[in-house]
Amino acid sequence: MSEQTKTHVILLACGSFNPVTKGHLQMFEDARDYLHKSGRFIVIGGIISPVHDGYRKQGLISSRHRLSMCQLAVQNSDWIRVDPWECYQEKWQTTCDVLEHHRELMKRVTGCILSNVNSPSSPVIKQPHNETRPATQDANSVPLQKSTPGKLISKFGESIGKVCCLRPKADLFPYIDENANLGNSVRYEEIELRIMLLCGSDLLESFSIPGLWNDDDLKVILAEFGVVCVPRDCADSERIIRRSRHLLKFKKNINVVNDAVDGPTAHISSTKSRLALQKGDGRVSEYLSQPVIDYILQHQLYINTSG
Repeated sequence: MSEQTKTHVILLACGSFNPVTKGHLQMFEDARDYLHKSGRFIVIGGIISPVHDGYRKQGLISSRHRLSMCQLAVQNSDWIRVDPWECYQEKWQTTCDVLEHHRELMKRVTGCILSNVNSPSSPVIKQPHNETRPATQDANSVPLQKSTPGKLISKFGESIGKVCCLRPKADLFPYIDENANLGNSVRYEEIELRIMLLCGSDLLESFSIPGLWNDDDLKVILAEFGVVCVPRDCADSERIIRRSRHLLKFKKNINVVNDAVDGPTAHISSTKSRLALQKGDGRVSEYLSQPVIDYILQHQLYINTSG
């Protein structure tokens, strides 16, 4: 499968990140590796979206601190970014709200035509391809160049970087390569882009808890976006899917990263990290990156709380 025909994916993780752990970052890496190995996807970006303070989860500290820790955790990543939009809203937003926000943002920033995973849309811009140039060219003219997948990904990556750093909704779109410098010729490349929800098996299992999720929201998440699930603590994600009518109905849109079920960070959680901090447990460095630990100590977070 060529790069043009593969689905280009942006992984979006929503959650408390209270605090962000090494497990959260490894979840992104495991998901990207799995999707690439499948031969059907190319991951071009990752977004961490910490939850709004209005979520009112016990022990949830200010989003100001959680955003800062997430920024420190991804400072050396060239593809994962932190997006503060969710935290900056006047009230708590559902996961479906956040996914739809980023889908709309992609439309505005890239000019994408976005569609559901089950019904990709057709390009709305069609132009004839002019492959020829006059036999005689000016000495300073630039030869006709063909757009390459690498150029497309690089160009789109720049937009992703800008989107993920903004402060204030799978998917087919026509791409105009402005760098090709084709003179009067205009070349359009089509690539499929999809924003997918990245989560652990605990969140996947929560989909089957009666009354916890709005049924309409759940349908949108599973039918329009799709899920990439990284199992935690040896959880049986396939069993979780079989036991839920919602998950079973949209099983083809759920990608389970079974390779990571026994990974070295599969046992790490924010809860364990907070407990280790309160107890002065030396395993804190196993759970959290050093910049995050330094920030927690500097601001005396979690140390005297019981979240």
